[in-house]
Amino acid sequence: MRVDLHTHSSVSDGTDTPTQLVHKAQASGLDVIGLTDHDTFDGIDEATEAGKRIGLTVVPGVEISCERNGASVHLLGFWCDRWHRGLGDELRKSRAGRTGRIEAMAERLTELGMPLTSDDIRRAAKASPSVGRPHVADAMVAKGYVANRNEAFDLWLADDKPGYVHRYAIPLELAIDLVHAAHGVAVLAHPWGRGRAHVLPADYIGDLVTDHGLDGIEVDHEDHDDDTRELLFRLGARLGLVRTGSSDYHGLGKEGHELGCNLTRASAFRELQRVARGRGARV
Repeated sequence: MRVDLHTHSSVSDGTDTPTQLVHKAQASGLDVIGLTDHDTFDGIDEATEAGKRIGLTVVPGVEISCERNGASVHLLGFWCDRWHRGLGDELRKSRAGRTGRIEAMAERLTELGMPLTSDDIRRAAKASPSVGRPHVADAMVAKGYVANRNEAFDLWLADDKPGYVHRYAIPLELAIDLVHAAHGVAVLAHPWGRGRAHVLPADYIGDLVTDHGLDGIEVDHEDHDDDTRELLFRLGARLGLVRTGSSDYHGLGKEGHELGCNLTRASAFRELQRVARGRGARV
């Protein structure tokens, strides 16, 4: 069984519709994918129906925009009750935070010599209910200011770059608690990617397990080099976390993250299912 638990569709910042994503996953030899669009469940029904038609399992998920000490971190929630009020309210606040800073980012980039309007960014986002920095990057590409999303983030949009504007994100501890309240499973996404181990150090991850019942940790991810993967694998084993792997596929929106480039072991996937069932999730 080939399982890729972290993918994105055009409902957030991917470039494939949920149906296209499912068909590409099957063509890539995958049996299971997790659809984890940013701060929204809106693509789940379409992807699930497409999966049923062709025999591919879609795990309903979400990638939640979180923060710790002002730094951006991400949490994956699987099999959550999509109608849970507390989780839904926080996701709406997060989406509003994304949308609310669009004009400020357009103004900031214009001041930096790259004229951009909020309408330019909304056109790049198309119908996505979760407008974010990747869409700002797409608008910059369309204007010819940068070659691709990676360049936009590396030079202008990352947390410590001149085009960045702060927005509301859910405190990480609260996000874990809300995923559990919604009967879901909480997995820390790419925690040490891009040299950010200082944001989520090992002792703090241990506290998340002890105090909030964190369930899993994403180990095999393209933002983690081999040494980082080994350290996270050992850390996860010591803390009793389910260790996952995934592509973080965004279609054309993210280079080097092809479907199935990293996989979750079948035994780890079954353990996540067991934990979710124990919380009363519909698996």
